[in-house]
Amino acid sequence: MQFANQDDTICALSTASGVGALGVIRISGTRSIEIFDGIFSKSISRAGGYTLHYGTIKDGEEIIDDVMVSLFRNPKSFTGEDTVELSCHGSPYIEARILQLLVEKGCRMAEPGEFSMRAFANGKMDLSQAEAIADLIASSSQAAHKLAVNQMRGKFSSKINKLRADLIHFASLIELELDFSEEDVEFANRDELRQLVLSIREVVTDLMQSFAAGNAIKNGVPVAILGAPNMGKSTLLNALLKDDRAIVSAIAGTTRDTIEDETTLGGVRFRFIDTAGIRETADEIETIGIARAYEQAGKASIILYLFDAAESEAEEVRAILQKLREQVGEAPEIIPIANKIDKSDALPTLTKKFAGIDGTRFISAEKGDGMDSLEEALVNAKRMKRSTVRSAAFKAKSQATSSPSISAGRFTTWARSPARSQQMICWGIFFRSFVLGSE
Repeated sequence: MQFANQDDTICALSTASGVGALGVIRISGTRSIEIFDGIFSKSISRAGGYTLHYGTIKDGEEIIDDVMVSLFRNPKSFTGEDTVELSCHGSPYIEARILQLLVEKGCRMAEPGEFSMRAFANGKMDLSQAEAIADLIASSSQAAHKLAVNQMRGKFSSKINKLRADLIHFASLIELELDFSEEDVEFANRDELRQLVLSIREVVTDLMQSFAAGNAIKNGVPVAILGAPNMGKSTLLNALLKDDRAIVSAIAGTTRDTIEDETTLGGVRFRFIDTAGIRETADEIETIGIARAYEQAGKASIILYLFDAAESEAEEVRAILQKLREQVGEAPEIIPIANKIDKSDALPTLTKKFAGIDGTRFISAEKGDGMDSLEEALVNAKRMKRSTVRSAAFKAKSQATSSPSISAGRFTTWARSPARSQQMICWGIFFRSFVLGSE
């Protein structure tokens, strides 16, 4: 988006449109105080920053509303410019009249995101923090809120800045070796160089994983509910949502398309997807529904596979889970769920029956038995996904550190061979362009 003249003084309604107790209008720019004085009952031109003022908004002799005004002087404001924020009564008519008066006096209506853009342009925040503002406003769960707050306070930016500093350091060490590659001198400590590369790789891996995790937190962790017809998938969806969202029937194949809805468990937002029952069928519409079920399973972070606790056999369930794993890959976490325990044998007998299937949860979606345990498993599965990636990165780092293939002597031989020297030159050019190009 290309914004209009940045020298303009802008105004906009900062609160949601519609009727409410209060409405907040923000004015920012070099003429904000001068323009506001033209419609306010008293002058604030000599007032200090961070002060509150009570008065009335007037259009000539007509009183529009009584307001409370907050004054922020540059550079100590959100945008880094002189800023006036006024709180009026939340009538759409009053808000529109005040904005009309401001425009008549010389303001321009702000474009979407223009206040944040000016804050970025004036060095009040970086792009990551500016993006976090929208995420904070849209946060609908504790996890999404925490993520946005951390990003807005610069936690993500500090990681990027540290990564950039490490890359610059790495590039400088490589360039030093290239400059004196013909000399019998080692300027870069081999252990330090190796540890630096491993550290950079670990940070990049963590950032890549954090993107996927952050995206899931903001949009809801996708959870696909799979199983054969009449396993209680729709009943489970309703139980998780605590609402009759899906039609429940004893007739097999009732659900022929995916049904999605969201809820928050343990501070984490989940997006549950009820799918068509998986079975062999000649019905064209049902076949399309089953194909969509597998498609959603492949996209999900977690899969809940339901089976009948009484009717199913352990070997049969294990074979189906193995086939499902082959189809969706290693990424999704699969949680086996033995449903309808209220219509089956005693729980100890069922636990023994399916003891060979790790992580099985025993529930009655209809009666609500075991639902607390399942919800806890969902929240833990989300947390475990992140810690598993970190453990894998640490393991890779430990293995690489102990590897004799990059010892000091062999590194020197590798670096000074003609073919490897060309590779190092290419890497040096890459890091110089990518990391140092903006300096």
